[in-house]
Amino acid sequence: MIIPFAEQSSTAIYHLVTQTLIPRPVAWVLTEHTNGHFNLAPFSYFTAVSSQPPLLMFSVGDKTPGVGKDSKTNLDHQPYFVVHIASARQAAAVTESSRTLPAEESELDHINEALVEFEGFPLPRLRDCKVAFGCRLHAKQAVPGAPQTLVFGEIIQLYVADDVVTTTRIEKPNGEVSERLEIAADGIAPLARLGANQYGTLGEILTVPRPK
Repeated sequence: MIIPFAEQSSTAIYHLVTQTLIPRPVAWVLTEHTNGHFNLAPFSYFTAVSSQPPLLMFSVGDKTPGVGKDSKTNLDHQPYFVVHIASARQAAAVTESSRTLPAEESELDHINEALVEFEGFPLPRLRDCKVAFGCRLHAKQAVPGAPQTLVFGEIIQLYVADDVVTTTRIEKPNGEVSERLEIAADGIAPLARLGANQYGTLGEILTVPRPK
């Protein structure tokens, strides 16, 4: 089946893309409101952008025409935010945090997720997420002709739970030995976004050697 997008509505295109561009990682983003409470929202239009500088990006739609979602507007006064990688067991909480609430109300009041200090970073992190990226706003870019804004964050520091990290010794052909942190993907058990109300889990992990 060939589906010309020029003949589709924006809603139809959204559903087609989200059911076929799969799986997508979920950025569970914590920002700070001017009243001091924390906003928490999931975004699945999300990816890494570069390693040097270390940048990630998520796409935010408007709450209503011309009115940005809290995750975007909060960054106008507080440039720091935290991107969490949720686990599969947090799927219900992730979905609940997508509910549209008044700007002065926190999603954390409606889900069973606790905050803890993110040592060395201005904002806290979610206690039960195995991965958290402490980010500083790098840029915001409006998408021409669309009610979307791309938010680019520079990763200042990374939290990874100790129980998913091991240290591996790497010996180079010249005999030099270095150490590298190995992070267990199955230990993170990341939540993956599919279409409609569906999520996916990690499933089988394939190891395929790279060409030399």
